[in-house]
Order: sequence, then C-alpha cells, then structure tokens
Amino acid sequence: MYDGFSADYDRFVDWPARLAVELPFIEQQLQAVNALRVLDAACGTGMHAVALAQRGHAVVGTDLSAEMVARARANAAAAGVDARFQVAGFGELAARVGGDFAALLCLGNSLPHVLTAAELNAALADFAACLRPGGLLLIQNRNFDRVLARCERWLEPQGHREGNAEWLFLRLYDFEPDGALAFHVVTLHRQGNDAWQQRVASSRLWPQRQAELVAALATAGFADVACRGNMQGAPFDPDVSPNLVITARR
Repeated sequence: MYDGFSADYDRFVDWPARLAVELPFIEQQLQAVNALRVLDAACGTGMHAVALAQRGHAVVGTDLSAEMVARARANAAAAGVDARFQVAGFGELAARVGGDFAALLCLGNSLPHVLTAAELNAALADFAACLRPGGLLLIQNRNFDRVLARCERWLEPQGHREGNAEWLFLRLYDFEPDGALAFHVVTLHRQGNDAWQQRVASSRLWPQRQAELVAALATAGFADVACRGNMQGAPFDPDVSPNLVITARR
C-alpha cells in the first residue's frame, strides 16, 4: 500500500499543523529521559524525524516501504538535516540499526499493521532490544476501543491544492469477519476542471484495544505504562478519545 501512496503522502498530511500539535508533547517526553538518540520506527516520509533532527536530536528513521524511505531521505536533504533512514520492518529493527537508543517512536497508527499476537510480541521485543535501559517507548494508535464500539467506518477527509491541481483523500474501514480491518485510502486528483482521477490503496490492520496492547507491553518487559487520549497528553477515555497514546519505559 505505502509504496504506491508515498508520492501523495506529504500532500495528504498537513505537516505544519500536525507538527505544531504533536511536537511539544513529543519533546516533553524526550526531555524526561534526556533523549538524544531517537529511533522513529515506521517513519513514513520522515517528517517527525526531520523536525526532531532540527531540534538537535540524533535521529534514525526506519520504514518497511522503500519508497517511503526514499521520500524521507529527500525530505531530510531538502531540510538540510543529518538524519539516517533505513528500510526495516517491525521485528528486524535491532538487527538493522542496532540498540542503545534513548527513545523509540512508533507514531501514526503504524503498530496495528502487525496482524497477530505473535507478531505484536515480536515487534515489542524488537523495540525493547533497540532501547537502552530506562529508554522511552512512545506509541500513537487510533483508539480502536471507540472505533469497534461505534463501528466507525469513515475517517475525516483531507484535501490539498497546488496551483490549479487538487487532491481529496478519503479513508475508511471494512470490518472483516476475522476481527481485522481492511483500511482503504481513496485518492481523487484533478488538474483544473479536468475529470477526477481516482485510485484506491488498501492494507489490513489489527485493531489493537488498550487492554491487549498494555498486556503485550508488560509481557515484553516494559514498565511505567501510561495511556493518553491524544498527542497533547489528554487523559485516555476509551469511549471518546481519538487516539490511544502510550508511553512506557524499558
């Protein structure tokens, strides 16, 4: 899915607005552990990594999508920052980029791309292997307790313009019989008044609930687990919070 979506991803995300909301909380968490070396797992086009490098952190970004990693390297070069990017998926991070990181970020609802409990346990064990003792893990997922309880299919649409070109991005879930979600991104694009062109990219997700993710973190040896409801640090409410944001220490 993400190789094909990489060209439009930075149009889909309003990065100035998103970073303005999220960076203060991220920086607060990093400062709490005096984090200089940071690993951004499932970094996408690398914009969090670039922003943190601009603030003096030594950042490594990883992503399973080679196209996303290529975009991340281009974004870092355009910003003039020294951030390293590596193609690597969950479960192989420590082997590819090593350990002793002070913090590991897994943002943007990336962790639900692991589809079984065994894969989740392997991913979290890999996260632990990347972190120094006492290191910080920060996860940002959608609040799937709410999504499942309300059968919320549609996410907020996004739009983008460049000159007379226009993009619309529609996101939705299909609820699968086995409990997984089929996640679809519909991209609509037109130039001026030309006809709309469309394409669909899809991926399966495991909608991890708070209780099962917290239990998996304990199994992986993480401690001091705290749950919040968004990237501004609001309390987590399974009925209404938009996100499940978890911090934990190795």
